[in-house]
Amino acid sequence: MAEENVKPKRVMLDPRGGRPREKSKTHIEGLDRILNGGIPIGNTTLLAGTVGSGKTTLAMEYLINGAKNGETTCYISVTEPSSKMLENLRTYGFFEDSLVTEGKLNVFDLGIINDRLGVERLDGSYTSKDMEALLGAFEDIVDELQITRLVIDSITAICYQLPDKGAIRNFIFRLGQFLATFGCTTMLISETVVDARTQTYSIFGVEEAVADGVILMGNVQRQGDLLRTLQVVKMRGAKHSRSRQLVELTPIGLSIVPLLKWGQDTGQVFT
Repeated sequence: MAEENVKPKRVMLDPRGGRPREKSKTHIEGLDRILNGGIPIGNTTLLAGTVGSGKTTLAMEYLINGAKNGETTCYISVTEPSSKMLENLRTYGFFEDSLVTEGKLNVFDLGIINDRLGVERLDGSYTSKDMEALLGAFEDIVDELQITRLVIDSITAICYQLPDKGAIRNFIFRLGQFLATFGCTTMLISETVVDARTQTYSIFGVEEAVADGVILMGNVQRQGDLLRTLQVVKMRGAKHSRSRQLVELTPIGLSIVPLLKWGQDTGQVFT
C-alpha cells in the first residue's frame, strides 16, 4: 500500500531545551536549503520587510505546505477580514479550498476575536486585562485545534495598540514562550521600513530581540529592475546561511536562489 501523508506527532517542547531541535520544513524552494533543513520547531520568527516584498505570500505558502503534509495550521489576520484573505489566497496556484473545509488551514480575524473576548480598546490601545485576554485566546486556539504552524499578520498592528516598548517585549516574549511549549512554530509578520544603517527590523526596535529568528525581505535594484530579496539574519537552533537571496514569485509558489547568480551585487537596498 502506498505511503500516505501522516500528521506529524505533536511535539511538546521544554522551553529550557536539553535535546536536539527538530525542524519544521517550509517546503519552499531554496529556503530549507538556507535554513539547513527548516525552522526549528517551536521557534518564533519575525518575518520583516517592506510593503510588497512578499512576506504574506511566504507565510501563507509555509502554512499551506504544512497543511498539505497533514499539519493543522492557522493564520490570524489583524488588519483585514478573513473573507478577503481567502479570496486573495484563491489566486495562488498552491492553494486548495479543501484545506480550509477540512480544517487543516484555519483563518481568523483578530477583530472578531476581540469582539468575542469583549476587548474594548480605549484610545486605540490595549489595557493589561486586554493583553491577558488576547494571549489566552491565542493559547486556546493553538491548544484546542492542535495548531503546529501559526502566522500573525501583522504583529506590528498589535504592537501599535500596546502602551510602550516594555509591554511589547513582554507580550511577544510570553506569546513565544507558550507557543514553544505547545510545539507551535510561529511567524510574526513585521511591517517596517528596513534601515541598513540602524540594523532594526521592526517599527519599535524590540521585536527582533525577543524573537528566535529574523527573516528579512526587501528589494534591490538591478539594471533598472526592482528585485525581491530574502536574508536570514538569525535563527536560534539552526545553522544557516546569512547571504542575501533572490526571491521570485511564481504562480506555484516562491523560488529562492542565490542573488549573485543574477549578476554583481550593487549593495544598494531600497526601502
